[in-house]
Amino acid sequence: MKVLSVHLPDTYIEGLAELVNLKLYANRSEAIRVAIRDLLRRELWEERRSSWMEGVKMRVRA
Repeated sequence: MKVLSVHLPDTYIEGLAELVNLKLYANRSEAIRVAIRDLLRRELWEERRSSWMEGVKMRVRA
């Protein structure tokens, strides 16, 4: 894994601390990794899969 430094608003940091305090995540880094994974899945990977599936449907119909 690589280290990435980011600037976050205080409200985001407070929210991350709350997630950790609630024991939903072991630490802030884990919560951020999960959030980024979910973002990439939603914005990139599922979109690519959806586009690929549309291409398959078009070829099957033709």
